[in-house]
Amino acid sequence: MVGFCVFCGSASGGSEVYVEGARELGRVLAQRGNRLIFGGGRSGLMGEIASAALAAGGEVVGIVPRDSGEDENILPGLTELQIVDSTRQRKARMAELADGFIALPGGVGTMEEFFEIWSWGRMGLHDKPFGLLNTAGYYTPLMAFISHMSGEGFLSQSDQERVVVEEDSERLVSILKAEIS
Repeated sequence: MVGFCVFCGSASGGSEVYVEGARELGRVLAQRGNRLIFGGGRSGLMGEIASAALAAGGEVVGIVPRDSGEDENILPGLTELQIVDSTRQRKARMAELADGFIALPGGVGTMEEFFEIWSWGRMGLHDKPFGLLNTAGYYTPLMAFISHMSGEGFLSQSDQERVVVEEDSERLVSILKAEIS
């Protein structure tokens, strides 16, 4: 079973379209027989994607740091819950379990996780595919900035092209799965 680690907001954002996008990705992952690996929370897009995956019969693994102090925010009914000692261990464990990564809309934490995975790939620490679900064009400004970074000589064209950007959940999952060896 292929496992996708999904990074996303613990908030729902300012539009229902983000919630629907998270639910759709959760359903797609489950219906295609993939495992969802995520931060374990019940709030925001995190809770939406995991709840949708569970409702569609999928396997959902939550990784929660002991130091978060948010036991009441853990989504109930997970297929598996792993408690780790710190946020650093959480990210390392999620990366270890994942065969690929997807970032949904989110804030600073989502961006930090996405860029860390991208950076780890550039350093040769993994060769797993990763992408952005560009719900309602959320990541279009970021991709313009990434193109700017490349144009200014701070990022190679091949590094820029490693980021798979799709607006459609099914297409994104298909592309990333094809890259998993």
